[in-house]
Amino acid sequence: MDVGLMVTDFGDADLADVAVRAESRGYNAVWVGELWGASGVVQATEMACRTDEIDIGTAILNVYSRSPAVLAMTAASLDDAADGRFTLGLGTSTATAVESLHGMSFDRPVRRAHETIELLRAFTAGDGEPVDYEGQLLASSSFPSLEASVPIYHAGLGPANRRVVGRLCDGWIPHNIPFSRLDEAFEEVAAAARERGRDPDAIEIAPYVPSAVSDDPEEARDTLRRHIAYYVGSGEGYRRAVATEFPETADRIAEAWRDGERRAAAGAVTDELLADLGVAGTPDEAREQLRTLVAETGIEHPIVVVPEPASSEVTEATIEALAPENV
Repeated sequence: MDVGLMVTDFGDADLADVAVRAESRGYNAVWVGELWGASGVVQATEMACRTDEIDIGTAILNVYSRSPAVLAMTAASLDDAADGRFTLGLGTSTATAVESLHGMSFDRPVRRAHETIELLRAFTAGDGEPVDYEGQLLASSSFPSLEASVPIYHAGLGPANRRVVGRLCDGWIPHNIPFSRLDEAFEEVAAAARERGRDPDAIEIAPYVPSAVSDDPEEARDTLRRHIAYYVGSGEGYRRAVATEFPETADRIAEAWRDGERRAAAGAVTDELLADLGVAGTPDEAREQLRTLVAETGIEHPIVVVPEPASSEVTEATIEALAPENV
């Protein structure tokens, strides 16, 4: 099975060491995010230099804090460091991150994503021709394209952002869209691809799969409940995504979270919702859940995400249990 691992802050573990370990366990790719505290680009570069065969991806870099030109140079340089193993994963991030952290206006995020990716395609076309681009938000002229055939994935969540994936991208990184709704959600991607004369089957579906494994299945499920409650409670886009299948439950979680009732928010995550958003249980249970998930959906590359509330024991058990050599 083709499985990726999101490499995040695993306590005192060096992230490049985790990537080396993931490669030795047969993971097909490691992915690194970026919000605050460390540069995902620097981390991905170290991983690329410390590994030999495993793919390296960003999941995600936002389309605001770096210009398309910087993103293009970054992608080209990382692809060179990784000997062609790099995938550029992008997303709009959130208003909180863009405005409060970066001090930029979270203006027209879908259009920003579209123009950034469209311009990136031109900047990395590799034909050496000057890039002339005039969009509604972005523009460029006279700089020749780089030789960097880097796959571009986009974490489009809402319908309009999913159409950006279909029009322009090589892959889709959905997050918190219930797995039972993935096929339906992908139709928006597929329709946009067909309108552009693109083959929807060539677009890889690579969702985050929040995963928690423990010999104590309740510990694993409780860890995942806290993870889901955080996203549904603190991000309106995530709440809307979950509400496509579980509207009343999503509202209960969000209301409890807004009221500061973190434990109640986690407690509102039902078993049905838990099973439709992640993988949790004993090693055997979790492996079976992941196998079933891939077999019954259009998922081609599940990205195992260990929830941040996980203990070091749960983290270790999850990475080991869901390694492709064990699944």
